[in-house]
Amino acid sequence: MTYVVALTGGIGSGKTTVANRFSERGVPVIDADVIAREVVAPGSTALQQIETHFGAQALLPDGSLDRSWLRQQIFAEPPQKVWLNNLLHPLIQQRTQDMIKAVTADWCLWVVPLLVENNLHLKADRVLVIDVDEETQINRTMARDQISRQQAEAILIAQASRQSRLAVADDIIDNTGTPAEQEQDINTLFRLYQRLASVKKGSVS
Repeated sequence: MTYVVALTGGIGSGKTTVANRFSERGVPVIDADVIAREVVAPGSTALQQIETHFGAQALLPDGSLDRSWLRQQIFAEPPQKVWLNNLLHPLIQQRTQDMIKAVTADWCLWVVPLLVENNLHLKADRVLVIDVDEETQINRTMARDQISRQQAEAILIAQASRQSRLAVADDIIDNTGTPAEQEQDINTLFRLYQRLASVKKGSVS
């Protein structure tokens, strides 16, 4: 049975960068954001249901989901967010579990931005939190997404607090340090997870 390390962190914390470093070491990476895009791909049942519910304005001219428009709708109307989550979360979870079961390596990295918000940390063997201070998150998000400070702060407020993420962490990477420090942390954790996965594999074989 595959050992699952869940990787999470707030917006702008550098989750993708860290996940890519593990991937370069041969670790299978299952990314919830990628899966979330797959389940609403053009032609999918979920996308058809979204169009029926929200109207044609939910789609871009090419027939794909207008994520920016939809994000504004669910920020403005919380019941719409509940409806969307009820539609997508079961699909994402099923796809995730199918992908984890298909992993042949001893362990995998499961990247889940909303791990705490959706209480998914209980589904992982271990939780790795990528941590930065909130000011760094805001500045990185503004630069990356070309949005205002007010918009970046609104996204931050909508996510779980930094404290609640740290509360479920088994391991933490402080991502405000230098690339060399980040690399050292990843090397240390890579060896740790290899050991833990071997122990789990030995206990169930």
